[in-house]
Amino acid sequence: MEFNEMKKIWDSQNNEPLYAINEEALHNRILSKKKTGYHITNTSELLLIIVNAAAGLFVLSVNFSKPGMNIYMYLLAAWMLFSALYMLVSRIRRIKGSQQFDRSMLGDLSHAISMATYQVQLSQVGRWNMLPIGVLCLLGLWDSGKPAWSMVVIAIFFAFAARGTVWEHGIYKKRKQELEILQKKLKAEG
Repeated sequence: MEFNEMKKIWDSQNNEPLYAINEEALHNRILSKKKTGYHITNTSELLLIIVNAAAGLFVLSVNFSKPGMNIYMYLLAAWMLFSALYMLVSRIRRIKGSQQFDRSMLGDLSHAISMATYQVQLSQVGRWNMLPIGVLCLLGLWDSGKPAWSMVVIAIFFAFAARGTVWEHGIYKKRKQELEILQKKLKAEG
């Protein structure tokens, strides 16, 4: 049997060309990626907001309860509370901005790319946020007269955490690139 004959049989059985894209399956895949991205973004935002706010309030309360003033701990608390507020404002803007996408396949793909872009930016902010937090923690330990080994342990902890954020950021960038490649392919075919 020749290829053309097989293609005619296939077309007659499925009413689909042999090399057609199953749009419904593709749209479901895009919706799945969008849902996953939304879940990750939502969880990341809430964790960053809650952890920064809770840690900032904790550092502030501990610093108030101790005699003597450690300016670095006050700066750390202020930085963490500011970070929580910044993340909250970013979350509100993201949620308001998500209403602008239509619910077609390309609209859902654009929305997924928008969320992936936001997630990459959020992880970048989280990565850079570790630098002032780490420096302020080390300066706070130094100012309070803690032993040098405790500062070394904290520095090692922040180094490992920074390495983890680099790995996480790479995952988000890869996810965004996959979505952008799919968008380019769909636009080229359309």
